[in-house]
Amino acid sequence: MQDKQVALVTGANQGIGLQIAKDLVAHGLTVLVGSRNLERGEAAAREVGPNAFALQLDVTDPASVASAAERVQKEFGRLDVLIQNAAISNTNKQPGQSVDEYSKTTRPSVVSMDEMRAVWDTNVFGVLAVYQAMLPLLRKTPGARIVNVSSGVGSLATNMDPAFAYRAIYGPVYPASKTAMNALTVAMAIELEPEGIKVNAVSPGFTKTNLNGYAGIETVEQGAREAVRVALLGPDGPTGTFTRWEGATIPW
Repeated sequence: MQDKQVALVTGANQGIGLQIAKDLVAHGLTVLVGSRNLERGEAAAREVGPNAFALQLDVTDPASVASAAERVQKEFGRLDVLIQNAAISNTNKQPGQSVDEYSKTTRPSVVSMDEMRAVWDTNVFGVLAVYQAMLPLLRKTPGARIVNVSSGVGSLATNMDPAFAYRAIYGPVYPASKTAMNALTVAMAIELEPEGIKVNAVSPGFTKTNLNGYAGIETVEQGAREAVRVALLGPDGPTGTFTRWEGATIPW
């Protein structure tokens, strides 16, 4: 069995996920770089360093998820940290279309059901699929923890505040998928609390990544900080929280 702690980061071939992988390796962990495309994952792992390994993982493909879990068991024999970072924001946003313009096409009255299903397949059902596949490994590791990378735009309480700057873009596609992910986080935390496995959600903030067409205002280094902080919490750390850097609580 691997002596070092092992972390799996989904969607780690670019953006925040790649930075999380770099930061965890810097803290002495072995990191599995989850990527739908194995070649891109291998390139990212080389960028991270010798303690990073590419793992082909398409969270929407049951066979890929099962194969990834089997490989982690066979080659590493443990999983200490699962960071669920893989996400998409849309599938049919048009080139040059602003976030506000796109959000008008995803109002509940007009949203494409195919668009909603595609985003939820990755951001919600994919999260649950990976959770179920990796849980046997996590359960064998004392002090294991799960970090779900969410978004402040998924907070129901925040969106009910008329002063919230991004309230106008709340809709059934990306924002509501993060609301659903938050609900999964609570359910996972409740299920695993008796076993001592910590499950928390974090918001990276409005980070400049491919997810938002690089419209964000924070760097990936800033966006990765809270996920890494929570991933490294000790056995006395909290569970069932939703935070942004540095430990500021976001209402569900």
